[in-house]
This record gives sequence, structure tokens and C-alpha cells, in this order.
Amino acid sequence: MRIKVDERIRTLIENGVKNRHRSMFVIVGDKSRDQIVNLHYMLSKSVVKSRPNVLWCYKNKLEISSHERKREKQIKKLMQRGLLDPEKVDAFSLFIKTGGITYCLYKDSERVLGQTFGMCILQDFESLTPNLLARTIETVEGGGLIVLLLRSLSSLTSLHTMVMDVHERFCTESHTQATGRFNERFLLSLGSCRACIVMDDELNILPISSHMRAITAAPVRDGSEGLSEAERNLADLKEQLKDDFPVGYLIRKCCTVDQGIAVSTFLDAILDKTLRSTVALLAARGRGKSAALGLAIAGAVAAGYSNIFVTAPGPENLKTLFEFICKGFDMLEYKEHSDYDVVKSTNPAFNKATIRINIYKQHRQTVQYIEPHEHQKISQAELLVVDEAAAIPLPVVKSLLGPYLVFLSSTVNGYEGTGRSLSLKLLQQLEDQSHTSTRSRLFKKIELNEPIRYASGDPIESWLHALLCLDVTTSIPSISSPPDPSKCHLYYVNRDTLFSYHKDSEIFLQRMMALYVASHYKNSPNDLQLMADAPAHHLFVLVGPVDESQNHLPDILCVIQVCLEGQISRKSAIKSISDGRQPAGDQIPWKICEEFQDTVFPSLSGARIVRIATHPAVMRHGYGSVAVEQLTRYFEGQLSSLSEVDAEEGQDTPQVRVVEAAEASLLEEKIQPRTDLPPLLVHLHERRPEKLHYIGVSFGLTLDLFRFWRKHNFSPFFIGSIPSNVTGEHSCMVLKPLNNDDIETSGSDPMGFIRPFYQGFRHIFIRLLSTTFRQMEYKLAMSILDPKLNFSDLVDPTLSSSNGFLISDPHLMMRLEAYVNNLANYEKIDFCKNALACQYFEEKIPVTLSYAQASVLLCIGLQNKDIPYIEKEMKLEGQQILSLYLKVMRKFHKYLYGIATKEIDTTAPQLTDNIVMKPHDVSLEKDLDDAAKQVQDEMKAKLDGMLNPERLQKYAISDKEADFQKALQNGKISTSGVISVKSNKSKIEKHGKQKESQVGEKKRNKHDHSTKSNKKRRS
Repeated sequence: MRIKVDERIRTLIENGVKNRHRSMFVIVGDKSRDQIVNLHYMLSKSVVKSRPNVLWCYKNKLEISSHERKREKQIKKLMQRGLLDPEKVDAFSLFIKTGGITYCLYKDSERVLGQTFGMCILQDFESLTPNLLARTIETVEGGGLIVLLLRSLSSLTSLHTMVMDVHERFCTESHTQATGRFNERFLLSLGSCRACIVMDDELNILPISSHMRAITAAPVRDGSEGLSEAERNLADLKEQLKDDFPVGYLIRKCCTVDQGIAVSTFLDAILDKTLRSTVALLAARGRGKSAALGLAIAGAVAAGYSNIFVTAPGPENLKTLFEFICKGFDMLEYKEHSDYDVVKSTNPAFNKATIRINIYKQHRQTVQYIEPHEHQKISQAELLVVDEAAAIPLPVVKSLLGPYLVFLSSTVNGYEGTGRSLSLKLLQQLEDQSHTSTRSRLFKKIELNEPIRYASGDPIESWLHALLCLDVTTSIPSISSPPDPSKCHLYYVNRDTLFSYHKDSEIFLQRMMALYVASHYKNSPNDLQLMADAPAHHLFVLVGPVDESQNHLPDILCVIQVCLEGQISRKSAIKSISDGRQPAGDQIPWKICEEFQDTVFPSLSGARIVRIATHPAVMRHGYGSVAVEQLTRYFEGQLSSLSEVDAEEGQDTPQVRVVEAAEASLLEEKIQPRTDLPPLLVHLHERRPEKLHYIGVSFGLTLDLFRFWRKHNFSPFFIGSIPSNVTGEHSCMVLKPLNNDDIETSGSDPMGFIRPFYQGFRHIFIRLLSTTFRQMEYKLAMSILDPKLNFSDLVDPTLSSSNGFLISDPHLMMRLEAYVNNLANYEKIDFCKNALACQYFEEKIPVTLSYAQASVLLCIGLQNKDIPYIEKEMKLEGQQILSLYLKVMRKFHKYLYGIATKEIDTTAPQLTDNIVMKPHDVSLEKDLDDAAKQVQDEMKAKLDGMLNPERLQKYAISDKEADFQKALQNGKISTSGVISVKSNKSKIEKHGKQKESQVGEKKRNKHDHSTKSNKKRRS
């Protein structure tokens, strides 16, 4: 049976085709699939060109298989069961068999980036996320249709309580009920979209689309009316460059002035041939980025470039780019098969995508696709083109840059998740480097504002950007006179009111998201659904003094998003440890449980700061610090009086809002924003805080961020060993205990009950600095360790030491002594530098060092960096670094030598302590005089004994004169003048002398005999 279609549906489709604007249809009902054929037929009749291609996205199961044989089997089964309507299946089967339909799972939706379709069908609404919505809708060209299929609903308000697939990830053990605020706002936004019709599965328009009553057919613009200003500017640009080769030929394919300027800029860098330029092309979806890159590559081939490499998240994303390379060749009069060949991929995963173009008109040239992680293959590249760079991890994009010409294109609206990362980090670094020196790489940035995929003023684009807060950079109001931070106050934001789709609420939400986008480089529309629906998340804003007499929204100075965590049962914690897996949510409790095998900490309740963003005009003015301090005081109960707490006992657990279905049917139901809403902003004095034990943060580790949280007494307990694929930063988690009566802690210790976790983390981090964190910047490592440098408060540092294993190694002490005495090089103590550094940073060697000395010790001792690397990092000369290192080792040697000496003194025998020391009775001078006199007397007595006449008598001559005369008369006098006189001694004297001679002879004979016997024994 034929039914007349509402003319407003046909009019909306035709107007979209005439104005190159997209249209959206939301079909409610179990038979909504059957109306796809009718909508596609009306679109085909309105479009002048060929049959529109279709993108069909679903969760995991199509109602009718896309495979022909499977489809036939299913039709037979339906016929056997009597459920097949021949009229409908014929039309739908014809629609399916005509082809041109691309089927895509939601989880594989990234592969449609960069492709263009005439119609997009989205089924399985419960599986849709904001990211998927933006990614798929933006593939539709101007004049195309977006069709959203919903199952039968008794009321549209049932969407408010519909359980979405993503809600499972939002719920935790202590927070089990998600609220569909995002669906409520989505439904209300459909009523304000000028190009959207909500209808049932019989094409009856529902009251929510009452704004379509006044729709009229758009007039057809005649060619005689003349060109628009943009079209005239594009014509002038083409006329101006028509004689330039190759830009004059290629620019004919450009559709907007922005695209023409982009192609011209690319070709200027190509013809320069210095290979020192990086050109970045930034734009929203549908602005012709891929087309401009394709035309530029065709120009590079014409300019003689031989090795051109192209990369993207996948080869299917380059469909448009390769298509426009071929169109550029056509404009340059290159012939396929004779001048170039197009090579398709044989990999089934790439779906026959183009991966290479071989050109051989002038000489052998190649345009080759490579995967992003294959940067080592492009060492010989002359030109590298990175399309959809925002969807590639930032560290991978950095690794692709090199000594060749680089073209980057990226979508920076944020729904790819890393677009802001590229613009806030990489492009800013490249721009700064280009200004530092004349020899650095040149950097140019191009932006495309005018859409190509659809005409300007597309209502679907405006609706999508407003719904998902994509284009919020213009929503940041300027602050002329920033208030004093001490006079600002933190307010709690009621999420029911924030996502109610009221005018003021929408403005406030756009401003909040604008701060997030401006401050954070990892943003996606999924964050919006997390803020709206997650039961454990709460929002706070810092505003200046509010004048309630003036009816306007206050300026937002700082936004904080908080997630409540903890209250996990001990049984769940033990199960998590035994299973080796962590449930979704509760990041900090599960991380503590995993790292320290602690089953008690997860039972505590805490808050994790998910994101904090400050107004870009007042950054580094102290507003972020004030917001964190007030939030801490709020959760400690310092901002609520006892009377207020008692009065609000009933508000301990927030009630989940339940929306009942309206009694009216779909054709009579009116959807409007709710009016019974609480105030948007609630002062912290008026709200009872949750009872928490700690507050924590998880963030990408950078020096500035870590110092900010360290300043507010947050202590680290975990740093991820693997850097993030998006930012290249290590994840870091920090904790701060809150004053709570449930836990008894020492009042003098600011860390409280988290000190054991901090000490355990510190011990592990010191050991990992030589491996996992070897390349970490020394300033960041020093901030994380926060070592004690001054030990002057210790009276005797050796009393607190425990370095017996160091001083017990004589080899270590010997080499250390040789090094500090300049008798050995510093490499001689490499074997002990790590042990010494670990002992120092664990405060087991209490030696006072300067910051520079401790930094050098960390770089050499813990991170094992070489001297040239440290020179670049610390900006010091090598001799200065070695001098600082020598001073450190001298202090260590002095300390260890003192410990060794003290140990020897304690083990050596000690003198008794009962000896009484008394003075001598004789003075020292008198004692010396007496000793001198005694020596003199002994010498005099000895001298007198030697001159005794009795002893000289033995030499006397008895007959003096006669004997002398007789000796002289002989006349024989020797030449010496000596004469001999015979002595006449008594017999007694002679006998005594003879006896003495006999005794001496006996002694000699005895000595000779003993000598002979000794010689015999030796022989």
C-alpha cells in the first residue's frame, strides 16, 4: 500500500541538495529500517550526479546480513516463519543489492576518516558515543542525509533513562547508578536543529520537530545572479596564477580561496627545494585538507621529487588524497598506465586501498604509503606527508620528522582526541624553534575556514558543534580586571541544571569546556558525556566576587572536575590481587592495591582530581592554587559549620533523578526543558561535603605540573614505566591525606598514613632511574626524589649511618681514596657509584651537598649518563661536572673514612680509667741538674783510673841507663828510630804471663776444633 510522504520531508531533502547543506532524520520505531529505502530514493531523485553512496554503522549485528548468501538464507528463514513482507523485502533487497553501501562497526569507525559519503545510517543508539557521532556525521557531504534509527519508544523521554553501553564504564562498586543527562540534552537539541526531523517509522513528524511547519522550498539560484564574493576571490586567484607551472594548473581543481592559498603555499615550499621547511595545515572537518595535500604531491612530482612518502592512521584514510593526486596528474596531462601506475594493496585488512603510485614520465618517481611506526624506512625521503596527524600518537609524529620537507595536516576540533596535543605541543615547539636561529627549520601554518564538503552555514555543523562543544575557542570571554585570588570563592556546579539545555546553562557549559580545550591537549566529546552521566563525578568552578543584583553569569577563573573513589570491600580487593586485573574506575585505590598489595587502602574513601583548567588570560596568577586549597578545606569540613552539617543529615546520599514516561503518545508529546531545577551554582557553605580520607591526582608527568602539585603537599606514589601513546608522557599519581578522625596519625608528619606508600615508591624509583627513567630530565627526577641536601642539623652524622657493607670493602675504599687524591680517573669508581648514590638519596650517607652536586651525582650515579650528555642537559662544561663529582666523592670518602676510624677505635683495647696522675716531688730542672752531675762524676772517676801509676808500672824499665847505653853501642838503629831494650821482670810476673798465654792457646785450639766439626757436619 502506497502512503503519501509528508512534503516537509521532501522539501528538507531538496533544500539540502540545493544549498549543499546536510539534513538529519531521526526515525523512531522497530520498522524504521524500512524507511531508509524511501529516503535514499528521494535523495537520489534530488541529486543530479550519480547515486549517493551509503555508510551504514552498527554495533555488532545487522538485521539483514551484508553478505549476499547469508542474506538469502535469512530471507528464506523469515519466509518459513511467515514473517516476511514480500513488498518491503523486495524494495530493501533491491536497495542492498545495488551496492554502494559501506558497512562499518562502531569500533572500526576510525577507518572512515577522510572518506565522503552521501548518506550515513546509524543504528544501535545505545552504543553511540559523542566521538562516534561526530566522526560519522562529518563524513557526509553537502546535500547528504544522516539517518538515526531508534527502536520503539513509548515516549521520547525514555531516552533519559536509557542505559547506554558506556554507562557500564562509568559505574563503580560504590557508585552504581548513572544518569542520562547527555541523552536529555541531545534530545532537546534536536528540537532546535533547523535541518533535523524526528518522525516515527511511518514517516509521521513528531511534535518535537514543530519548527519544521514553516519550512519552504529554497529558491534555485540562477547563474545570471552572479558569483558570490568568495567565488569571485577564487576566480581572481586562479586568473592570477594561471601562467605559473605547476600551480596554475593545479589550482583549477581548488574549490575555495583557502584551499587555493594552501596549495600555493605548499608548492612554494616544494619549489624552494631547501628541504628545511615544515608546513602545517589545520582545519575542521570537510575543509579540503586531503585534497590540497593530494594536489601538492602532484606538484612535487612535476617538480622532480623522486621519493615521496605518505602516512596516515591507515591507508583507507588516504582515499581522498590519492584520488586528488591522480586528478592533479590529469591537470598536468599525465596519462595513467603510460606515465604512471596506481598500485592497490593486497592486504585484506586494507580493503584494496591505494598504497603506491609509480611515476616514470621524467625519471623513476614514487609516492609510497608507509605505516606511521615505520619511520626508519624514510631515511632517503625528500618529501613526507602526514595526513590526519591528530589521530597518530604525538611521539610517533615527532619520530617522523627529519631532514626533509614535511607537510602535516590535522583536525584540531578535538573529537579525534589528540588534535589539541598536536597544536598545543608539537606545532608550538616547531614555531618556537623556527624563531630561535636562522639555520633552524622554517615553519609555516595554514588554516582552512571555508568548508568544501558542504557549504558555509551548514545547520548540521552548527548543531553538532554546539552539542559536543567542539568549536568553543570563541566562547572564552576576556577578563579586563582579574580579581584578587584571595577574594575568589569555589562553587559547586549542579549537573542537572548545567545539562538542562537552558540558554544560560548552555553558555556556562560552553565556557567551561572552552577552558578545558584551551588548557588540556587531550580532549574529546566523550569527556562531555563523562561529565554529564558518571555518578561519581562532580564539578567545581572558581569565580570572583559575585554581585547578585546584576543578572549575568560570572567569569569562570578555574574549573575542577572531581571523581569520588574508594569504599571498595576487602573481598573485592583480595579478588583483584588474586585475579591480577583491575575493574573500571577507582584508579587510585586499585593502583595502590596493585603496587603495594594493600587490601585496606581501597576501603577508604577519597577524591581524584580528574582535570583542572585555568582561564588562559590569568594563568600563573594563583587561581589554580586557591581553587585546590579551597577544595581541600571543603572536603576536610572546614567550610561547613556544625549546625549546617546537622541540618543536612538527609542529604548524605544524592538521590538519582528518575524521569517518568509521558502519558501522551509520540504524536502528541511535547519535549521542553525542565523548569523545576535547583540553582546552577551552590556555595560550598551550603552543601555538605562527602567524608573523605584523601585527595589525589593522576596526570601526565611534566616538570611544571609536578612542581604545582608538590607545592600543595601532594606526594607521589606511582609513575608509569611506559609513556602514553598520545603525549609521550609518563602517568603520575600523587596523594594528599585529609584530616579525618577515622585514622590516627602523627600530627607532626604532613604525609600521615600515606608515608609508607611514598617511601616504598621512592625506594623503587631510585633503582629504576638507571633503566626505565634513564632519559628523564634531571630537574624532574630531583623534584620527584626531593632529597635532603643539608645535614648540618645532625651533631654526629656517623651515629645515623648504616654503611657497613661499603667500608668493609677494602677495594672500594682503596679506589675511592685514589680517586679523591687525584691518583686515578673517575672511571675507576664506576663499580661503586650507583651504590653510593643510592645510599645518599636514601639519606643513609648524611653528607651536605649543594643542588648542583646532588644533580651531578644523580646523573652519573643513578642514571649512568655520560659526560657529553650531561653537558647538554645541565649546560655546564665537562671539567665543571667532573669537579663537582670529585667534590662529592671527597665528602663521601671523608664520611666513610670517619666511620671506619670510629669503628677501629671502638674495637681497640682501652686503658683503665683508675690511674691517678700526680706531680713529681723533684722538679724537672733539678732532676736534670742531678743527672748531669752524676754523669760528670762518673767520667772523672773513669779518667782518674786510667792515669793510675800502679797500672803504668808494667811498662817500666828496671836498668834504665845501662840498658839504654848498651842498646845504643850496638850502632844499629832502625830507620824508625826505635830501639829494643830487654826487660828484667820478676819470675812471678813472667809465670803469670806464661800462664795467661797457655790459657789463651787452649781457647784458640778449642775454637779451631769446633769450627772443623761444623764444616764436617755441613759437608
